[in-house]
Amino acid sequence: MVQFSVRTFGFPEIRRDGEACPLPLRKGVALLVYLAEAKGAVAREFVATMLWPDSPDEVARARLRRLLHRIQLTLGDGCLTVDRTTIRWSGAVGLEVDSKLFEAACDRGEFALACRLYPGDFLDGFSPGDCPPFDEWAFFRREALRGRAVQALERVVQDASVAGDHATAAAHAHRLVALDPLSEVYGRALIRSLMLSGDRASAERQLEALAQRLREELGVAPEADTLALLQQGTTTQGERAPPTRYVGGGGIHLAYQTYGTGRPDILLLPGFVSHVERIWEEPRCRALLSALAAMGRLILFDRRGVGLSDRVGFSPSVEATARDLATVLDAAGSRRAVLLGASEGGPACISFAADHPERVAGLILFASLAKGSAASDYPYALQASQYGLWLRQLIAEWGGPAGIETFAPSLAGDPQARAWWAGLLRAASSPGAIKGLLQALRDTDVRHLLGRVSAPTLVLHRRGDRAVLVGAGRHLASHIPQARFVELDGADHWMFAGDQQPVLTRIAAFVAGLPV
Repeated sequence: MVQFSVRTFGFPEIRRDGEACPLPLRKGVALLVYLAEAKGAVAREFVATMLWPDSPDEVARARLRRLLHRIQLTLGDGCLTVDRTTIRWSGAVGLEVDSKLFEAACDRGEFALACRLYPGDFLDGFSPGDCPPFDEWAFFRREALRGRAVQALERVVQDASVAGDHATAAAHAHRLVALDPLSEVYGRALIRSLMLSGDRASAERQLEALAQRLREELGVAPEADTLALLQQGTTTQGERAPPTRYVGGGGIHLAYQTYGTGRPDILLLPGFVSHVERIWEEPRCRALLSALAAMGRLILFDRRGVGLSDRVGFSPSVEATARDLATVLDAAGSRRAVLLGASEGGPACISFAADHPERVAGLILFASLAKGSAASDYPYALQASQYGLWLRQLIAEWGGPAGIETFAPSLAGDPQARAWWAGLLRAASSPGAIKGLLQALRDTDVRHLLGRVSAPTLVLHRRGDRAVLVGAGRHLASHIPQARFVELDGADHWMFAGDQQPVLTRIAAFVAGLPV
């Protein structure tokens, strides 16, 4: 059997029986990579449109026929199976794809192997030219694989540190720093590993380089925990995050955590940005999560496309997020839970509560809304045109503390909070990927589900919230049967910003009053 291998990490390459197959046709390489990534046959019409999107259908089909002929001349007649409607790699050849090997290693939990299989980003530096549909597909695929590579590297650093193999931890922490040079978390992991391996000089150089990057890019100094590493040389930090686990659902791997052991289960679904590990770095956020865990067992997860969960090449709907919510509850062994939906996390919690009332002990909505954009009968959100302007501004500022003045005015002048938020944005998503997610949220509308929510419901909203107007909270409470609305002082959209105590007091009283 003829053996083909397709290298997708870095600049793509096709090999036959170990020998490189020079194919001076970028669109031919793009086609072979796309077919190697596909799970089955691909429609010819789809391929023609993807590779020649600006050409008339007849012209695109003719170009595809010529391209297939040239590919088969170079690789051999039996490499592809082509009929009148579809194309695929032939089942008569052996096919090895490095991205598939990498994902399989991640699925098996062989993270050290996965790191070795990931030498660089997917199709790095490659584009067939004049093919926006292909470039968009490659972008989302690159983001998904890069996210899993970060997860694998983080896991190896953690495992090697626990095992006392600090040289290995340092080597993989170096790669994390290269992927996100402004992450103080990755910088700390590298400095700590170097100190514990006995290489103080390198640790000092890394701290100096990190301090310079933070100063030049973000205008902040390293946190006290980072500076203390050179004096202590230990892993001592603040409260550690609980371990992150993964569960598969619908072909997507979801990252989740559980924290605490009490009853009831409380599942927290935040807004459009989340990262189940980075949220523990911010002291105010950590205090909030710890307080919630004191009321019951806290369950956290990153929705698909965000944080440590798999990146996806499409915008996940409310229904998809609600299904992911069910998947995580099942993985955590939770039969019935209190759902706490913050901001854009609210609609998915509403959807789940409406469709699965037997699994929802209570529903808490904080600074949330039923519809992502305004309508004639819903004036509590931005108009579509205003939303577009806000989204463009957010994307333009991505990587810095984008939007913090709106989301948390009380923290807008805090350099450490600004640096943390900027790092969270970079870790949680990329500008292109978050654009699709926010466009899906703009089109969200769960108003038709509000009357079907039968669980006891508490709606909390700060009256000065600039991101989601308090009227949106009043609307939720007035349309969900027997919901209780509490208007709080303050202007911060984030639950952990500003005065947390009134929020926690209301939540604790609500949870305590639910039937066990």
